[in-house]
Amino acid sequence: MPHSFPRTARSVVLAGVLWSTLPGGSSAQEARRRWERMCQIRAEKFDLVLPGAMRANDIDMWIVVMREGLMDPLWEALGRGYVGDWAYWVFAADGPRTHRAVFGADGYMLERCGVYDQFGAAAELTDFVRARDPLRIGVNMAASIGGADGLSHTSFAHLREVLGSPYADRLVSAERLVSDFRSTRTASEIAAFAEAGEISREIAERALSNEVIVPGVTTLEDVAWWMWDRLLERGLDSSFDMPSVYVTGPEGIEATSTDRIIARGDLLMIDWGVGFLDFYTDMKRIAYVLREGEVGVPAGLQHAFEQALRVRDVMKATIAPAPTAKEALDRTEAALVAAGFRLVPFNRPSTDPEVTDVVIGPHSVGNWGHGLGPSLAFFNPTRQGYELRPGTLISVELFAYTAYPGWGGRKVRIPLEDDAVVTARGVEWLYPVNRRILVVK
Repeated sequence: MPHSFPRTARSVVLAGVLWSTLPGGSSAQEARRRWERMCQIRAEKFDLVLPGAMRANDIDMWIVVMREGLMDPLWEALGRGYVGDWAYWVFAADGPRTHRAVFGADGYMLERCGVYDQFGAAAELTDFVRARDPLRIGVNMAASIGGADGLSHTSFAHLREVLGSPYADRLVSAERLVSDFRSTRTASEIAAFAEAGEISREIAERALSNEVIVPGVTTLEDVAWWMWDRLLERGLDSSFDMPSVYVTGPEGIEATSTDRIIARGDLLMIDWGVGFLDFYTDMKRIAYVLREGEVGVPAGLQHAFEQALRVRDVMKATIAPAPTAKEALDRTEAALVAAGFRLVPFNRPSTDPEVTDVVIGPHSVGNWGHGLGPSLAFFNPTRQGYELRPGTLISVELFAYTAYPGWGGRKVRIPLEDDAVVTARGVEWLYPVNRRILVVK
């Protein structure tokens, strides 16, 4: 919708479109209910989390720059909004509270949410900054976290020109601020994320069943597209691409979400996540396709799965708040070794049939499938240095490699991954986690 269209007229048109497209009018306004939940989350984040995050990172003002067609990754979290030319979401330290302003953007969802103190034209930014005279101005430039790196080179140059001296030279990275703001969770966030997790589990477990799979007929991509259709039906999204529906064999992964037909004797895996209310899950499920005459999962596969459950039990009992995620990781790895497991590089198991080899990658989760908070995962080295606080959402991910007689003693990789919250008591699950190999008959 053109930015020059009058704001009031634009709101009337938007309201009319929403009303006309929702079955039953106001009685079926699921979109409104979701928006209201997002507004509550946003208000609590701005009131309870943002002031502390700004103080902890010595940021006096945080400016998020957007322009039409180039939205920052935080656009949804900050309330959306119509952007014509340039627009700025600005947060200024103001004692125990953070003053919130938007310049150059407007719209029903942004304004009616009620979490901003003022709205104005883009040209008002300079006077606003000069009146407050911030010493350190955070902007979304980040070396390690893509979700905190939304400021383009052109936007950075533009902001420097608009602010002028001396403020152009006071711009600093807001990477850690963004991480703290996003990963420090309120109760309403945890509740919404748990709901997303339950939806993820339900769809994945239905996908790995005879509701969807006919051995010898259904392909891996058939299953993946079925899952996407469920997202479309329910107004959901995913932060990943096609759901990873794959077959694991003696040589590793044989095919992922391709036209490979699912056959009897296949060991199937799903790795995916659901997007709901700006929260994105990351989880896995496993299924075995029975051969003719089989009535259950082969004993060797069941043993391998139980070894993976033992690994997860150790992780759940050990991961706890720590000054850094690396300290929590070191404790967890030591506990695994003490329990008789061997730590190995990713997908490089040993040939020793007497030991289960393990790779663990518990990582931040929440606003993307791979979140931007503290992480114990080997692929997030920078964030291993972040404090692991109570309230952090993590994906408890592991890979256990156990010798399987059905493959001539080759090791079968069993992946487990479910989402949890770290509390003062340790790891607590947010929905029923994977406790069995599903069976396709």
